[in-house]
Amino acid sequence: MANEEDDPVVQEIDVYLAKSLAEKLYLFQYPVRPASMTYDDIPHLSAKIKPKQQKVELEMAIDTLNPNYCRSKGEQIALNVDGACADETSTYSSKLMDKQTFCSSQTTTNTSRYAAALYRQGELHLTPLHGILQLRPSFSYLDKADAKHREREAANEAGDSSQDEAEEDVKQITVRFSRPESEQARQRRVQSYEFLQKKHAEEPWVHLHYYGLRDSRSEHERQYLLCQGSSGVENTELIKSPSEYLMMLMPPSQEEEKEKPVAPSNVLSMAQLRTLPLADQIKILMKNVKVMPFANLMSLLGPSVDSVAVLRGIQKVAMLVQGNWVVKSDILYPKDSSSPHSGVPAEVLCRGRDFVMWKFTQSRWVVRKEVAAVTKLCAEDVKDFLEHMAVVRINKGWEFLLPYDGEFIRKHPDVVQRQHMLWTSIQAKLEKVYNLVKETMPKKLDGQSGPTGLVSGDQRVQVAKTKAQQNHAFLERELQRRKEQIRASAVLPGVRIKEEPMSEEEEDEQEGEEEEEPMDTSPSGGLNNRLANGLPAGRAVGGDSFNGHPPPGCANTPVARELRAFVEATFQRQFVLTLSELKRLFNLHLASLPPGHTLFSGISDRMLQDTVLAAGCKQILVPALPRPDNRVRGAVAFFDVSCAKVRSTCSLG
Repeated sequence: MANEEDDPVVQEIDVYLAKSLAEKLYLFQYPVRPASMTYDDIPHLSAKIKPKQQKVELEMAIDTLNPNYCRSKGEQIALNVDGACADETSTYSSKLMDKQTFCSSQTTTNTSRYAAALYRQGELHLTPLHGILQLRPSFSYLDKADAKHREREAANEAGDSSQDEAEEDVKQITVRFSRPESEQARQRRVQSYEFLQKKHAEEPWVHLHYYGLRDSRSEHERQYLLCQGSSGVENTELIKSPSEYLMMLMPPSQEEEKEKPVAPSNVLSMAQLRTLPLADQIKILMKNVKVMPFANLMSLLGPSVDSVAVLRGIQKVAMLVQGNWVVKSDILYPKDSSSPHSGVPAEVLCRGRDFVMWKFTQSRWVVRKEVAAVTKLCAEDVKDFLEHMAVVRINKGWEFLLPYDGEFIRKHPDVVQRQHMLWTSIQAKLEKVYNLVKETMPKKLDGQSGPTGLVSGDQRVQVAKTKAQQNHAFLERELQRRKEQIRASAVLPGVRIKEEPMSEEEEDEQEGEEEEEPMDTSPSGGLNNRLANGLPAGRAVGGDSFNGHPPPGCANTPVARELRAFVEATFQRQFVLTLSELKRLFNLHLASLPPGHTLFSGISDRMLQDTVLAAGCKQILVPALPRPDNRVRGAVAFFDVSCAKVRSTCSLG
């Protein structure tokens, strides 16, 4: 009570809210002009406004008779801006800078806390401000002067260079076809400074009439600052509760409202989602989530939804991968869309994403480089595919996002069978489009029928080692049988082929055995078991040049001579070569040749082999040790008969 007595109420003032000029009242500020030097008495020549941008331009006259005005400078500026000839488009029609332009800029976008007050007869009348603008002098006439100067220089240069030319020069025109604009690119373009400037320039100017401070029209407009119903009982604007009155005086700022989280326009709440048909609910959920187990989908749709209807609907928008549902590619990439990274059409993107999904039906791991090499898509597109359904693991690759759902596989075998048939047809299309070889394709892990799809890479290696150990005895017997067959065939009577040991123990055992013996290269030695140079006699005679000389007449061509020279030079450096090694050296030789050389005409393996045999070399079959995968391969080696001793190495295929 003591505080209230120390601070008594001196006067009560009624406050009125006037709204007649609420949407038209602006506050002009002149920051480069002191308050004591106003523009009230200066003639205003014109005024215009862009209401949406709250941009104002005023033209004010300059007192050219003032002793502080430099007339020569004013004439020079007018001459630079308009040139010597004055017309209707001239900025300064009097050939003298006799006016200046003021342009406005917004000081703040939130004017809800600002109002113009007028106190009269013990009443305070408030009118909200629509905008607060600061006006500064504009120097756009300098830009016009520079443009005029450049135009005059260009006209002079064009006049000097084209006086004698009767025809115009032919100009090259480049035609470019723009790619379809994606949604992200459109949003970036709309938010760019260039687009905003263009949009602002498109708004038309609204021309205004300026009335001075002491004009009768201005006095009439100032009456609208008073609340029109202040004398009657109709003014109920401020008959509010204290909290509502305080909210009107201090409304929340727009910045605070923007900080509140707002759901995107393309996101629906669960309440809104459940008002849609079931098929649309499933499609929207799968399009946003990308990968989802069937149990999670049922929990999102609600307990009252029939699972049979959900199964029928999910198969229209998703595919089964490792027991989980992955949204179909054509849902994410509609027909007329394209890649935001490379501009690739939707058809190619769908095919590439289907390949990634199919790879995950074969294994839990996928390597991005392998996918890019097959699909021929850019790395960004492939990364988008993988991010939809997988997570990256360092030094391993991309692992499927969700664990194998064996429970769904066991409960719905009919759906699994139907999806398996769909994947079989998709696989056939992918093999045709990407030229996939069936022999080199990974063996299906039957991820749709059991948990074997969870086998990791380390487990596979361990299984392979176990199988190799189990088959060791079989491999040993096969090796001995092959060795006996080779010894019995007696390739050449005077040639002994030394086999390279596969381990240090075998090498120690073979060190004390046979020494390399000179090879008998005489043609009259004869061959055992009806073999001609290691092959049946029937294949070494007649027109077959498999182990003989090329057909007559082909050795005199430039290509044959160049190939013969390469073969002879190669076997002078290395006496024994396998066919694959010889082909590698030949490819290196081609790389060193200049473009247009005769050897670029095309050399087949048969022609290379015939040239080697025609050069006097012999062909032998060298056995190879068996592989851990139970495959035993032989190798073909050529050796030069001019060398005294030969040592051949076994190729492991």
